[in-house]
Amino acid sequence: MASVTAEDIKCELDTFNIAFNNDTVDKMLEQCLCHRLGGEEIVCEWFAFSSSREQLPLTLENLDQFEHEVSISVQNVITGSQKRALTTPEHPQSKRGVARLASPSLLLSPASFSSSATPSQKYGMRSGRGEVVSSFGAVQGPRWTGKGWSAVRVELLEEGENSLISSYKYMFQRLRDVRDVLTEKIEELGEELRSHFNIEEFSPVSLPVQDSITVLGQVCCDSNGKLNAQSVLLEAGQEQGGRLVPVNLSELKEFSLFPGQVVVMEGMNPSGEKFVATKLYEGIPLPFYCPSEPVMVMMACGPYTPSESLTYDPLIDLITIINKDRPDVCILFGPFVDSKHEQIEKNQVTETFENIFKRCVDSIVEGTKGSGCRLVFVPSQRDVHHHYIYPQPPFSLTNLSKDDSARVTLAPDPCTLLIGNVTFGLTSTDIVFHMGAEEISSGTGTERFSRIMKHMLTQRSYYPLHPPAEEVNMDYDKFQQFSQMNLTPDILIVPSELRYFIKDVIGCVCVNPGRLTKGQVGGTYGRLLIQPNPVLVEGKRVSPCIAGQVVKI
Repeated sequence: MASVTAEDIKCELDTFNIAFNNDTVDKMLEQCLCHRLGGEEIVCEWFAFSSSREQLPLTLENLDQFEHEVSISVQNVITGSQKRALTTPEHPQSKRGVARLASPSLLLSPASFSSSATPSQKYGMRSGRGEVVSSFGAVQGPRWTGKGWSAVRVELLEEGENSLISSYKYMFQRLRDVRDVLTEKIEELGEELRSHFNIEEFSPVSLPVQDSITVLGQVCCDSNGKLNAQSVLLEAGQEQGGRLVPVNLSELKEFSLFPGQVVVMEGMNPSGEKFVATKLYEGIPLPFYCPSEPVMVMMACGPYTPSESLTYDPLIDLITIINKDRPDVCILFGPFVDSKHEQIEKNQVTETFENIFKRCVDSIVEGTKGSGCRLVFVPSQRDVHHHYIYPQPPFSLTNLSKDDSARVTLAPDPCTLLIGNVTFGLTSTDIVFHMGAEEISSGTGTERFSRIMKHMLTQRSYYPLHPPAEEVNMDYDKFQQFSQMNLTPDILIVPSELRYFIKDVIGCVCVNPGRLTKGQVGGTYGRLLIQPNPVLVEGKRVSPCIAGQVVKI
């Protein structure tokens, strides 16, 4: 189909003597892009729709009703319903037009997934559609559209895409191997901190001395309960004796600690039985990659259905937005088929989980083809059809055409992507929620989300918490290879159940776009506009000039 322009639509509307304005023409152009229609086709459809309603005038509100009802009509025709399609004898709807309009909603028809699926009333009646609920950077002036058919490059920085497909050792891991992974983490970070702060050497944490010493270790809890200021233990690395010693934090003015955190502390241990900390050294992030090419990126995280209905209306709405805004890249995090959905838990579906997932992906790929948007799919531990292990291998999509494969990137969880010379750190595992439940602090200083993001960056890990949350099945061999940060990303995307945010943390823009649905109602998605900016100002690394928003679906 040739590219449709506003002038094409105006010409067709004049032919039918239909009154219009620039807003209604822009809306019809948006619908053409979404449903892959030509100017003549959409005007014919509108004429049939308007004629059946006593010459309904062409307004934005009526165009919304037109799009909704014609899409339903097309689905009914294809699925065997006897309801009449919205056409007239003078302007019959071609099969070609039907096929275009049916994508992507036809593939996501609720009746094909569950015998009891009905559209969510609460989702359909939601308020605040398109409302910006969180902003960052240059909120005045940016135009939230991409270039369309962008040649921006999307590349995995680590070679995890193929390596993570190989066999895992989870449930067959030896405790000695797990200990070696954790010890190596302590020693690598410890050496970086020792060099950065010019520390001569680390002393054994259990060494009974009257003078101040500097020790290295990993934070632990003295029981299976939640970490608190009285339950902190420090586990030394093997080179420092490997002992576990309780830590007294009362002399520290400010602290923020969580289980698994590698720290350097200064203090005394007169008896050898309890270390009294007097100074806590801050971790240091890795160097940044240098960004240059401007990019518009959109991101969304599942679930893509309301909780009470297995209908993918939120996903269809997102596809419409992608076609309207035409981002250079869209990053889509799972779950796509949510293991926590009531109908999935009760197996009240008429298709296999794999087929439902395939329909979702086919709808996204086919439905956004006209936008030229590059697509990145990141799996979730909650994707019922996929391997729920951490780190998580990428999805396998064997049915993509050559052209579709060229604009689709299948990424593991977690991963680091290079998008147009800007580095993105991605993880769908809810580390914000997990660390938020375990972190303790002195109650002063930075806000909680900023502290958690800073811990991830300075611990140089996409999942620094140890032991992990109960729902995370950790393979420590793969964790050591594929869950560490080899550089500080320009942008870190961490979808979470907790409240959305966009904030700059030590030079990295951290984004929680929220989830596309929250229970029975609509949620949020995120978008970023990345513009070129000097990397250094007066010799100091600054955040790229990035504008960001979290928007209600």
